[in-house]
Amino acid sequence: MGPAKKSEKLKRLVAVQRHLEKMAESDLAATAKQRLQVALDLERVIEAIGSLDPVHRLFAQSYADRFGRLTAAEKQLAGVQKLQEMKVLRERTKADRLEGNMKDARVLEDREVDDNAIYDLVDMRFATPASSKLHKT
Repeated sequence: MGPAKKSEKLKRLVAVQRHLEKMAESDLAATAKQRLQVALDLERVIEAIGSLDPVHRLFAQSYADRFGRLTAAEKQLAGVQKLQEMKVLRERTKADRLEGNMKDARVLEDREVDDNAIYDLVDMRFATPASSKLHKT
């Protein structure tokens, strides 16, 4: 059987949400790594295009095509990265909100336990034989 208290249920949801946040961060890191690789490839192609080496001159059209593909890939990855950054922020916000709700629920549960303990003490006080004699006189 699962957790009975609201705070325990929320604690499990917080754990799941934090895991989703970590997954989104991992996706973002992978995209950033891909962008870095594309940037390095662009740099190499630019160096090859600007090279005075006759071998590179033979492949100038190939390099130009490669540059175009890399530029398109960079733009696409930049868009993906922006979406992933927003997703990380959204997942983090959800987790933070759930965590706050969990803490509030825990405070309310603790307060309820304390209130019940006080009520029990009051009930015990008025239920003892000595106190009932006081009330009769």
